[in-house]
Amino acid sequence: QVQLVESGGGLVQPGGSLRLSCAASGGTFSRFTMGWFRQAPEKEREFVAYISSGGSTKYADSVKGRSTISRDNAQDTVALQMNSLKVEDTAVYYCAAGAAWGSSNARNYGYWGQGAQVTVSS
Repeated sequence: QVQLVESGGGLVQPGGSLRLSCAASGGTFSRFTMGWFRQAPEKEREFVAYISSGGSTKYADSVKGRSTISRDNAQDTVALQMNSLKVEDTAVYYCAAGAAWGSSNARNYGYWGQGAQVTVSS
């Protein structure tokens, strides 16, 4: 079974930066599309970013230009660097893995981490 573990969440002031990491095990990491999703209280889970097995990336409009997703296949990790954080970025962030080509649809991801809390507040 594929296991995903997020790390790097925490409390950040508006305008600050944060780097989330996700460590994968139990699968052929290089073959997966890796995605980040988030869910705020009383809101639906939403797409944040993905990086395909070939390195193609896509970002939600809400984070485009201030976020970068990357992967290190040698270490089986994926990261999400977020800058210029806003209060509305506050959410639980989930790492996800899917066998299909990169998708922003959560239904195309079969493996999920437990989530990392990101709180943006002054």
